[in-house]
Amino acid sequence: MKYDNGNTPHTERFCVALFGLCNSGKSSLLNAIVGQQVAIVSDIAGTTTDPISKAMELPDVGASLIIDTPGLDDNTLLGEMRVQRSREAIDRCDVAVILFSDGVSDIEKNLIEELRRRETPIIAVISKCDIKPNVQGLSHQITLITGLAPICTSATTGEGIDLLRQAIAQRHTAEQRLITEGFCQPHDVVMLIMPQDAQAPKGRLIKPQAQVLRELLERECITLCCTAEQMADALTTMTAPPKLIITDSQVFDKVYSLKPEGSRLTSFSILFARYKGDIETFVAGAKAIEQLTPSSRILIAEACAHAPKSEDIGRVKLPRMLRRKVGEALRIDVVAGNEFPCDLSPYDLVIHCGACMFNRRHVLSRIAQAAEQGVAITNYGVAIAALQGILDRVQTQ
Repeated sequence: MKYDNGNTPHTERFCVALFGLCNSGKSSLLNAIVGQQVAIVSDIAGTTTDPISKAMELPDVGASLIIDTPGLDDNTLLGEMRVQRSREAIDRCDVAVILFSDGVSDIEKNLIEELRRRETPIIAVISKCDIKPNVQGLSHQITLITGLAPICTSATTGEGIDLLRQAIAQRHTAEQRLITEGFCQPHDVVMLIMPQDAQAPKGRLIKPQAQVLRELLERECITLCCTAEQMADALTTMTAPPKLIITDSQVFDKVYSLKPEGSRLTSFSILFARYKGDIETFVAGAKAIEQLTPSSRILIAEACAHAPKSEDIGRVKLPRMLRRKVGEALRIDVVAGNEFPCDLSPYDLVIHCGACMFNRRHVLSRIAQAAEQGVAITNYGVAIAALQGILDRVQTQ
């Protein structure tokens, strides 16, 4: 197992979420799994008011994120909001652990049905088995109703905790995915076009730039970084054209005009569309741009919640490009973070950011939601390339 000293970003960790009714023992189980008092444990219903996350290394899994969610049957004054926060964990978890304390309720049945529809692996657990009467009968009932064979656990005695860790490891897919997979090989020369605009944090690169640069260095590629304004001069210093040029999608047109004929061109956003989502769906969704009319309605979804700047790409630049093509009457809504509407039917197109702040499961859940409702969905970089008429000339695969 590779130990990462806790430096792995949450978006790259294997996500395990604990679900159950109030007082089903989720917080105690979280503490038992991680071996620390991370969550407050109480007999009072609604003690866990917000999801609690703990980053750790799980045996045979590696970098993981364990989430303790509020009770799904929280009937307190803030219960509806708390239950919604629990449901948001469904979008991002790679494995769902459901705790049963007394039979199988309709809430738990509905949760299992939704998770199976999303193809999310499920582990059933009977908690507090050291003090629960007729555990064998309860286990038989759960298996009969849900088809899941539960693991009996006790946070007090430690019974079943190792079995649960093993079950989580068995459902872990050790998929080693690269952001730049298929675009370059070790020792290739790669040019990165990285504008440092108002959105870039002072003194730091934005996350997609930093992650791609780090990966290219680890893959032993030879990297040259510059802004769009420096690109022409940078090319003159090279004895041969770069094998690959990766650009911020906002300057696609300028970079394309300077690109040497032998170089491949893509963007950070397109790379993340492949890495975090489904690039084929995003490319197909971009075709909807040609069908837009001034009466159309678009949803722009940002994964991160940030204070928008004057030239924000999602709130300013992309809407400006869309209205220039379609008309000023075009309706555009913008949401950020977890504020993604359940009902997408009012929209003709969803345009999602590169989602560097989400894990892949989260992005795929939004793609699936759009597909279920028959709404086209694409990605910032793919949409910008389509709007500039160069989508068929940039690398998406």
